[in-house]
Amino acid sequence: MKGINVGLIGWGTVGSGVVKILQENGPLIERRLGSKIALKRIADIDLETERAVKVSRDVLTERAEEVIEDPEIDIVLELIGGEEPARSYILEAFRRGKHVVTANKALLATHLDELCRVAQQCNVDLNFEAAVGGGIPIIRVLKEGFVAERIETIFGILNGTSNYILSTMSNEGGEFTEVLRQAQAKGYAEVDPRLDIEGIDAAHKLAILIKLAFGAKVPFEDIFIEGISDITPLDIQFGREFGYKIKLLAIAKTDGETIEARVHPTMLSSDHLLSTVDGVFNAIFLKGNAVGETLFFGQGAGMMPTGSAVVGDLIELSRNILKGTRERVPILSFQRADVKEMKVKDIEDIIRPYYMRFSALDRPGVLSKISGVLGKNDISIASVIQKGRGVSEAVPVVIMTHEARERNVRRALREIDEMDVILDRTTLIRVEDELS
Repeated sequence: MKGINVGLIGWGTVGSGVVKILQENGPLIERRLGSKIALKRIADIDLETERAVKVSRDVLTERAEEVIEDPEIDIVLELIGGEEPARSYILEAFRRGKHVVTANKALLATHLDELCRVAQQCNVDLNFEAAVGGGIPIIRVLKEGFVAERIETIFGILNGTSNYILSTMSNEGGEFTEVLRQAQAKGYAEVDPRLDIEGIDAAHKLAILIKLAFGAKVPFEDIFIEGISDITPLDIQFGREFGYKIKLLAIAKTDGETIEARVHPTMLSSDHLLSTVDGVFNAIFLKGNAVGETLFFGQGAGMMPTGSAVVGDLIELSRNILKGTRERVPILSFQRADVKEMKVKDIEDIIRPYYMRFSALDRPGVLSKISGVLGKNDISIASVIQKGRGVSEAVPVVIMTHEARERNVRRALREIDEMDVILDRTTLIRVEDELS
């Protein structure tokens, strides 16, 4: 039976995981596939750094073109990340009749439509399980396991770095900057952590999930994104008193002809399963109209979990090659012609309960002034915590609201923050009482 030849572009952390799995699990893979997978070529600009796996020097090259142009290679694995040259490499691989596996969420978030179109024109396949959730097979779930479902809601903890920081602050204490340094020392955060802590990485993954779950075209720039760097131990403490934990949540909901698409710190009920997901783990909560509520949990990054997802995609494409078929499952889950443009709901139009922490002078009448402005803007107070420490210093006044429209909330906070008794910008965190 025909063997499958594979070329790898990008021999970094995930690439090393792929090689390790192919080496260690080769006999198992052959028994399941019925054919051998041969790693014929590996391209990387750095071939001198010591890797976690050993390969023959004969398969190594510094030129990605040697992988793409090799007529014997059936499948190209793109694991270099970033938009360019990854996009150009993938498109050229398509044009040369090669199937592609990628883990490149930033590229897919902005160029998935183009990549899908060219893949179809060239009669090849594109798989990208590892782009969302690391070792969690959520892409395959949406494309195959839940193919009969009308997905209504997605809630995801999609970034391990942010989840590690927030759960460590919650469980062990510490300021944000201190815990971020710990995460960097342990290798959980990059030297430049902005993509993670500002919510951009999670938004990339959410953009991919929206397309597969809802069959919707949503421009990445329309997703509302807010990071975690303003979260303080005080907010975590007050959240606990109200019965909540703070998570960086990626949220997508259908609402008639519009979609809510947002990434931001969120207060979740402490007894919800998502609130128990700590450390660098990821979790994705889906609600379908038939299956109801489901939760998928696992390691969202790392050499071996992400490498496993890449190899899973590789085996799926190898099966297609051996059976002489392609696009057995549509790349976008829906038929490409049926992926529709949908409007993203403006963040100011969402209706949620809110947590507000005011830094106020401890004087009589302050709470009544704040509540007066909230009431004027149709915002109803559910609970209040007010802690006094003396007339001359700021004290926290914490309010939990009933459901309110964000436009009204922002308007009220602009007025409140101008008061002479308010000494700092108000902290606002959205609340998800019921994940539905």
